[in-house]
Amino acid sequence: MDEAEAVPVGRDGPLLLQTVGLTKRFGALTACDQIGFGIAAGEIHALLGENGAGKSTLVKMLYGALSPDAGEIRWRGEPVTIASPAAARALGIGMVFQHFSLFDALTVGENIEIALPKGTSRHTLPERIRSVSRQYGLPLDPGARIADLSVGERQRVEIVRCLLQEPRLIIMDEPTSVLTPQESGVLFETLKRLSDEGVAILYITHRLAEVVEIAARATILRRGKVVGEADPRQESARTLARLMVGSEIGGVERAEARMTGGERLRLENLSLPADSPFGVSLRGIDLTVRSGEVVGIAGVAGNGQQELFDAISGERLAEDDGAVLIDGQSVGRRGVNERRRLGAAFVPEERLGHGAVATFRLSDNVVLTRHATREPVARRGRIDHKAAQDVEIRVAERFDVRRGSPDPRAGSLSGGNLQKFVVGREIDRAPALLVVSQPTWGVDAGAARTIRKALVSLAESGAAVLLISQDLDEIFEIADRIAVMSEGRLSEAHPARSLTAEQIGLLMGGIHHSHDGLGPNGEAAAAHAP
Repeated sequence: MDEAEAVPVGRDGPLLLQTVGLTKRFGALTACDQIGFGIAAGEIHALLGENGAGKSTLVKMLYGALSPDAGEIRWRGEPVTIASPAAARALGIGMVFQHFSLFDALTVGENIEIALPKGTSRHTLPERIRSVSRQYGLPLDPGARIADLSVGERQRVEIVRCLLQEPRLIIMDEPTSVLTPQESGVLFETLKRLSDEGVAILYITHRLAEVVEIAARATILRRGKVVGEADPRQESARTLARLMVGSEIGGVERAEARMTGGERLRLENLSLPADSPFGVSLRGIDLTVRSGEVVGIAGVAGNGQQELFDAISGERLAEDDGAVLIDGQSVGRRGVNERRRLGAAFVPEERLGHGAVATFRLSDNVVLTRHATREPVARRGRIDHKAAQDVEIRVAERFDVRRGSPDPRAGSLSGGNLQKFVVGREIDRAPALLVVSQPTWGVDAGAARTIRKALVSLAESGAAVLLISQDLDEIFEIADRIAVMSEGRLSEAHPARSLTAEQIGLLMGGIHHSHDGLGPNGEAAAAHAP
């Protein structure tokens, strides 16, 4: 790694895009501090950094969503002002966002047409979509409704919509976060083909193994500054993580075989109809989670994971009280507070709005999940603000929640720091049962290790942990047993050591064989489409 004091020269000649001294401040916080980097045509360039390092702020300036306070952006060597995303697209910069911006009720063609310049021919667009999508190995039906597509197919729509604008630089934000291993492989082939055609790719991800696989160069940000660059082909995921955080990051240590106790959670034939036109119905789900174990639920987003979380947490009530049991008590018809009083805790996928209220201070968000559990923060109808603040401080210290001021509003934290707070708030309760959805979504390697280590420690202390995650590496690292969610059904949970990522990927993609798509010892049967 070389210390980055000057903008690097592109390996393929003149830089396509270059930033010089690019700076953005939010009050007293300097989110980007004199950022200097460059990307050449045809280069796959990774942008790495911890949560709060300045990655999102930087790419928002490149895409015209934020204006810099100082410094400049150069396009093909000339200074430019990118006043809006439309101006960025006109220049030749496209972006594929982590969270899709698609209308479920519209077709593929209609969603793509919305983003294209005025005057685009509606009559020729369907054939252009078919042609471009086939050309890059991302086949799409322009007439298909978005609501009927898998998450992987929806990402194809985002990519093809971007490609139809003929960009010379594509910014990709966490592009594989919702894909199966097989879909990720297809994406990597597409990116390599685009690179061969001279399109530059700025690739943002926390999955460092992907960076090693596809990137030719990486720029590392830390606390708003460029601290250096690396050639990922000469690094490993572990060494890249060390460059990002400035120290060694180890794995999560756990006992080879944890002792498990009694059932903390049991689901018996849990079925629920979809609660919206585009929701997923739960169909006959059976599952047990015992004291002392972590059970992981894998699956592509949109296959019923959110509906399952809601049914277990009590945000949606089951039709049968006995469909959900916590410590042997039927709670299917009881709400979330009654389940919390039985020692259960819940961390939802959506941290802002569902896990925390943006305009509330962190201590007030502590009260939200503890006021009805007979804990010290609220008793006899009175809130003990000092007790809530003590919890907020304890969680911030244990989980390294970086705050600009004491007890700030939740909305002022970066996404990763808010995630650490929301997860830490529930673990701090020392629950007997923890149900957590996407616990390390969007957090850096160091924070992910902290959270995963805390989940394992909680299980080792005797709690039952149910982990719902799209990150297979995460599930394999900490889960004792793994089940797969697909189309509202849950496979049987198998020992983690009996499974491979490929077997789980097939189940995630909807490949079913016998009852749960696996043989009696966890092996996949001969693959065929259902």
